[in-house]
Amino acid sequence: MKTQKIISLGLRIIAAVILIQTLYFKFTAHPESVVLFTKLGVEPWGRIGTGVLELVTALLLLLPATAFVGGLVAMGLMLGAIAAHLLVIGIESMGDGGQLFILAIVVLFCSVVILVLHQQQGLALARKFFTDAFR
Repeated sequence: MKTQKIISLGLRIIAAVILIQTLYFKFTAHPESVVLFTKLGVEPWGRIGTGVLELVTALLLLLPATAFVGGLVAMGLMLGAIAAHLLVIGIESMGDGGQLFILAIVVLFCSVVILVLHQQQGLALARKFFTDAFR
């Protein structure tokens, strides 16, 4: 297996596992999750919607054919999460020592590298989209 493929697989698994492990808290209305989304003013629909998006994103990341799209969606989700932490929630929330914030940064890093490693896939998607869209 080529080094690039091994790195891609490792980063995709790391990002997907982090995204998947947070789903329990979102889908079971865990008190910490409810408090966070209440602070953001989007409880419960924001919590559940984010959970659904994170589940779909994890699946996209795990499939090599959709790794670029998964990386793109993961990057958007994590930029939103990081902004929410910096602007509303705070880096540390409910005594977690900043763990959620750090995990968001880890997934953001993974997703950016995934986008770079799968840029040819992204270019092919863009070519197809723009070719089909302007016919």
